[in-house]
Amino acid sequence: MKVITTWKDVPHFDNEEDEAVFWAESRLEVRLMNASLLKADTRESTTITLRFDPRLLARIKRIARSRYLNYQSMIKQWLSERLEKEM
Repeated sequence: MKVITTWKDVPHFDNEEDEAVFWAESRLEVRLMNASLLKADTRESTTITLRFDPRLLARIKRIARSRYLNYQSMIKQWLSERLEKEM
């Protein structure tokens, strides 16, 4: 599998089929993916402490890693989604 380290390595695609073939054989380097993620809103935030069972936290981190996300950001996203659902 080819690892894409710069955006210059991604060609222009004429159609979705060509793009699908390219991405089936290629993946983005983790650092490039992380640098490209939208930064969270820079409004003031409050630090809190949560205690997790170590096994639960390990599972959360594993899921976040598979999605190329920071586990803390993923937890905030989950909480935000659940809050919207509850409202």
